[in-house]
Amino acid sequence: MGIFSRLKTLLSSNINDMINKAENPEKMLNQLIFDMNEQLIESKKAVAMAIADEKKLERETKNHQDQAEEWERKAILAVKAGKDDLAKEALLRKQEYENSCGEYRKQWEAQKASTGTLKEALRELQNKIEEASRKKNLLIARAKRAEAQQKIQKTISSISGNRTAFDTFDRMAAKVDQIEAEAEASKELEDLSSDTNLEKRFAELEKSDASADLLLENLKKKMEALPPA
Repeated sequence: MGIFSRLKTLLSSNINDMINKAENPEKMLNQLIFDMNEQLIESKKAVAMAIADEKKLERETKNHQDQAEEWERKAILAVKAGKDDLAKEALLRKQEYENSCGEYRKQWEAQKASTGTLKEALRELQNKIEEASRKKNLLIARAKRAEAQQKIQKTISSISGNRTAFDTFDRMAAKVDQIEAEAEASKELEDLSSDTNLEKRFAELEKSDASADLLLENLKKKMEALPPA
C-alpha cells in the first residue's frame, strides 16, 4: 500500500506547489495528469510484482503439497514391500513437506489478500485519474473563460476610471457636429448665390429685349414720318 501513499503525497505536493506558484491553469492541469499517469505506471508495476509473489507462493504451496502426497505414496509402497523402516523415513519426509506446505499456504493466503486490496486500490486510482482526465478540458475551458472575463473587467474599469478619454471623445463629437453645420451653411450660401446670379442674368436678358423693342418701335415711327419716295 506504500506506493499509493507515496502517490497521494506526491500529487498533493505537486498541486500545492503549482497552485502557490499561480501557474497557467492549462499547464498545471496537463502536468498534473502527466504526473498521475506516471505514478499510475509505477503503481501498476508494484501491483504486478505483488501478483507475481502471490503466484510464486501458490506454486510453492502446491509443489510442497505434491511432494507430501508423493512421499505418502512411497510410504505405502514400502509398507506393501514389508520395509517398515523405509516407510517411516518416507512418512517423516511427508510430514516435513506438509509442515512447509502449511507455512507456504499461510503466506500465500496473506499475499493473496494483500494483492486483492492492491488491485482494488489500483482500480480506484485508475478510475479517478480517468475522471480527472475527462474533467481536465472542462476545467481548462472554465479557467480560460474566467481569465477572459477578468481581462474584460480590467479594461472596463480602466476606461471607466479615465474620464479624460470620454471628455476627449465628447469634444471630438462636438467638433464633428460643428464641421457638419459649417459645411451645410456653406452649401446653403452657395446655392443662394447661384439662384441670385441666375435671376440677374434673366433680368438683364429681359432688359435687353425691352430696349430692342423700343428701338424698333422708334425706327418704325421715324420711317412713317418720312415723305414718300
